[in-house]
Amino acid sequence: MEEGSALITNNAVILGLLALILGFVFYTSNLKQGFWAKFYKYVPALLMCYFLPSLLNTFGIVDGNNNDVYTVAKYFLLPACLVLLTLSIDLKAIFGLGKKAIIMFLTGTIGVVIGGPIALLIVASIMPELLGVAGPEALWRGMAALAGSWIGGGANMLAMKEIYGAGGEIFTVMVTVDIVVANLWMAALLMLAAKHKEIDERTGADTRSIDRLIDKVQKFEAQHARKPELSDLMIMLALAFGATGLAHFAADILVPLFVEYYPGLKKFSLHSKLFWIIVLVTSIGLALSFTRARQYEAVGASKVGASFLYILIATIGLHMDITKIVEAPKYMIIGVIWMAIHIGLLFLVAKLIKAPVFYVAVGSKANIGGAASAPVVASAFHPALAPVGVLLAVLGYALGTYMAWLCGQLLRIIGS
Repeated sequence: MEEGSALITNNAVILGLLALILGFVFYTSNLKQGFWAKFYKYVPALLMCYFLPSLLNTFGIVDGNNNDVYTVAKYFLLPACLVLLTLSIDLKAIFGLGKKAIIMFLTGTIGVVIGGPIALLIVASIMPELLGVAGPEALWRGMAALAGSWIGGGANMLAMKEIYGAGGEIFTVMVTVDIVVANLWMAALLMLAAKHKEIDERTGADTRSIDRLIDKVQKFEAQHARKPELSDLMIMLALAFGATGLAHFAADILVPLFVEYYPGLKKFSLHSKLFWIIVLVTSIGLALSFTRARQYEAVGASKVGASFLYILIATIGLHMDITKIVEAPKYMIIGVIWMAIHIGLLFLVAKLIKAPVFYVAVGSKANIGGAASAPVVASAFHPALAPVGVLLAVLGYALGTYMAWLCGQLLRIIGS
């Protein structure tokens, strides 16, 4: 599409259209009866948040590559989102879940980090042409973005997309792989949840810690939940955008230093301003989690962060050309192998340490899907366990920045 050839070029109008699309998706996806209830039973709402904006680009209504909305979302909303998603982490509570829960979560993380490079090696031995693409559309760049989604969730996926410079076409394909493969695994986990007692009895897993955990979580929720006041929301925004501004300030100093004195580190993304911004805001968020700022999760810090995230998701959709989705099936093989390694490692470790299937499920989904799906899976075992999914998912957000970057470096070595 030539610059200026789109029907709509006004940034305010584009942002308005995206807001209307997101509002439509969230309204219809929360209807409990009728056509939309059946529709979203099969089509994830997240997919619609990508897909509907992509129609604006595909049909020339908006030029996704020539507007400022995406730039604002990428450099301001994404960092602010990461701060709000990580400041609520309660490391003491997470470690209080017991070593088996932490072991299973970390096992899931390791499964993703090593699974991607192994899957790429296996598929490249059969289809070597997949490694022949250079530039933004290189397969390894798209897989690095997918690693972000599978270690934390959407915010990390978008962060890795920008850090590794994944192009719109390969990113569109990887979003499709993510949605198809991850949702198939989630369906399998929900079926496991329905039979978890029988499975745990057969494997001899000790579930007493889960029973104690249910009681503890119910008491905690009753004591801390409250309605947000305007002051709460303004302080959350101050923390989010204040940290974002500080990260920008530091990145403006660090990038020139690394460019001048450490030119060889460019391949590790250390010359990228966005890399430093993402790492810094994640670190600031983690530091805030040790202060009273963590209490703002009780008034919806992660929900405010998620609202920023979905605006960014919609702007990403503007870069997509849906005609490229037809190329996705050959990449599904990579996703399936990758996921199989993740799942196989989880069940192997669970068998060795006799972990309950609940820890397998929530440990996996805290990585793959993050806070969007981990609570859903956790609540399938018991409604009071949903916050456990959130706790581990927040840890996934924190680790996602670092571990997905590591996975991306391994993929770069193989794919370039």
